[in-house]
Amino acid sequence: MRLLTEQTHTAEETEACGAALARRMCADASMPPFVALCGDLGAGKTAFVRGFVSVIAPHTRVRSPTFSLVNEYPASPRPVFHFDMYRITGEDDLASVGFDDYLTRPGICLVEWSENIPYALPDAYVRVCIEKDRPGQPDSRRITIEQIGEARL
Repeated sequence: MRLLTEQTHTAEETEACGAALARRMCADASMPPFVALCGDLGAGKTAFVRGFVSVIAPHTRVRSPTFSLVNEYPASPRPVFHFDMYRITGEDDLASVGFDDYLTRPGICLVEWSENIPYALPDAYVRVCIEKDRPGQPDSRRITIEQIGEARL
């Protein structure tokens, strides 16, 4: 089910789109607590996460977890787990970071490069696809947000 298609022209607008999704997820407990982000290198995935986290855990510095694979952002009522799957090559890599354990913890998982782990995505999740869409305008993006499956309450 498509939730939103948004055109952004700056990193700040991409962050605002992430913040809007976070507010929607906070207001609607039926939405799955897993966000699968896809997009090319430099598409704006981390900017989107920065906006999302600004709603859930204000004043938190968001950095891409490329080398650590996961960053945890403590927050109330639930923390955010920010993954980067760019370097993941198989299920053993996921197991080594404890990915399955994060899925059972109360919190929201935000997963960059989710297209690298299609076998590990839950049955229900929110997919965010970010595409650079205008050559010559490096900050112009089309962001498509859709819910895949239905969350169980």
